[in-house]
Amino acid sequence: MAKVEIYTWRACPFCVRAKQLLDRKGVEYVEHVIDGDEAAREAMAARGSDGRRSVPQIFIDDQHVGGCDALHALERSGRLDALLA
Repeated sequence: MAKVEIYTWRACPFCVRAKQLLDRKGVEYVEHVIDGDEAAREAMAARGSDGRRSVPQIFIDDQHVGGCDALHALERSGRLDALLA
């Protein structure tokens, strides 16, 4: 199984939606809750492929996938399962 990490804020509806998709698929993930932690947000942005500071940001096997919309787009296209395998 792939290593999945998601950077979130507790009250973020897009974070909740992304986690719900992962939960429905039975995916175990590490959640980094970075509410108000500017240093953690900078580290997340530096780690990503495009420097985004918005949450959620999702990584699968250390590959930056993007945010909630990107995760759902992968699911719709049928490519998410292959990344998670």
